[in-house]
Amino acid sequence: MEKIDPRLILIQVAKILDDLEIPYIVTDGIAVLVWGRPRFTADVDIIVEMKESKVDVLKNALMSLSEYGYIDRDAMIEALKNKGEFNFIDGFTGVKVDFWVTRGGELGQLEFKRKKIKTILRKKVNFISPEDLILRKLVWYKESQSSRHLEDVHSVLKISNDIIDKKYLKKTAIKLNVLDELNSLLKDNGKSN
Repeated sequence: MEKIDPRLILIQVAKILDDLEIPYIVTDGIAVLVWGRPRFTADVDIIVEMKESKVDVLKNALMSLSEYGYIDRDAMIEALKNKGEFNFIDGFTGVKVDFWVTRGGELGQLEFKRKKIKTILRKKVNFISPEDLILRKLVWYKESQSSRHLEDVHSVLKISNDIIDKKYLKKTAIKLNVLDELNSLLKDNGKSN
């Protein structure tokens, strides 16, 4: 059985979002691949900042990728109203793209302002910064107690340590009430400076 590379769907979706001028940042598993150690991920997670006026054009553009694809327009509208999630499933590969509507606020705005552009398969793609990925993962860990989030943070701290803005990381961890978790992981990584 041939392995499916979710990056192939990612670059197509990123092009659509760029063409439609919908601000986005890639987060979670694919972002861990960029900032940390490679690990299996079966889906693509993207935070979007979009208006209801873009729903139909985005839906149509995504469906043009795969005649057997799936996206629910009502779920898109609901996600925009509630700052929730909607998804697209590619009919050829089965890869799922989760679109998370940004909740805005100071931290949401910072994530978009601090985005990093990385080249994936010769396409420029907007990614969450390594610091903001760490912070998100710590918040998710606190909510879910899933050790996967801590493993991902450990990986990002180890691989991307030289480029991480620790001052920003600690200052924002205080605001998010995850400083204890961060300090514990920094200590484990021997990088508490």
